[in-house]
Amino acid sequence: MTFNVKEKTIYLMGGLPRSGSTLLMNILGQNPKFYVTSTSGLAQLLTSVRDNWNQIESIKALGSELSDEMQKNVMRSILYGWFKHTDKSVCIDKYHFWPNRLETIAALLGDRERVKILIMVRDLRDVVASFEKVHRKTTALGLTSQEEAHDAQFKTAKGRISLFIDDAQPVGRAFNAIRDAATRGWLDRMHFVEYEQFTHDPNQGMERIYEFLEEEPFLHNFDHVEQITYENDRIYRMKDLHAIQHKVNPAAPQWPHVFDATVLHDPVWKDIEKLAQFWKAYSAAPKPKEESLLGKCQ
Repeated sequence: MTFNVKEKTIYLMGGLPRSGSTLLMNILGQNPKFYVTSTSGLAQLLTSVRDNWNQIESIKALGSELSDEMQKNVMRSILYGWFKHTDKSVCIDKYHFWPNRLETIAALLGDRERVKILIMVRDLRDVVASFEKVHRKTTALGLTSQEEAHDAQFKTAKGRISLFIDDAQPVGRAFNAIRDAATRGWLDRMHFVEYEQFTHDPNQGMERIYEFLEEEPFLHNFDHVEQITYENDRIYRMKDLHAIQHKVNPAAPQWPHVFDATVLHDPVWKDIEKLAQFWKAYSAAPKPKEESLLGKCQ
């Protein structure tokens, strides 16, 4: 059976890791109209084509106007072809670093106004606490890739936290991607979903998501969330990284029970505290003034 993929509506999900994106995708997947992904390689594939297009000699020999048109056509075919296997009309693609690629998606969708991205966020103290818990669970019987690559730094909780938030690591990279998207003027196309608020009132959270997406509301079941997206966490060498609880329960702060005073009095932790809920500066301030907002998050 062949489907007309051009009729599909494509939305994105990005944001901080350990912030409930897997849970939310599986809740959204209850809607029979929605196709949802696990962590997707689509953005990386599109980036690879973008970065290597002009490395091919015969392509460089084309006129620039024709080459640009062909490149866009190829990348657009990849975007829509990624979802050709499903007959569902709405596709939501999850990748923490999608905020870095919003200009690309706008070019392929043909209109900036068609870009809509859900941004999962969570108190940064709990993000690193969650990674610390996963690390402890994993290292009981295994070795994580981060520990293998940074053995000395992983000997202490303070060292692990510093690595978790490094610009080259998932937390720091996702954090920077969100803030840079705001700098580039994308706030009006971004909808922040705060993990703590969502787990306390998922009905209200879903209402706001459907309003942002401009999709017809759907009655979701928060007491039994079946996991329909799966990832082999052995690839990431971290235990139960993408496993979800099947009931949405209010999330209380974890960090006070995970770290002791040695960590909480450390200068690195104090820096994390200052930025713990950085997204609130964006959502509370007038959206046309993105540059002034960034100053509040420094």
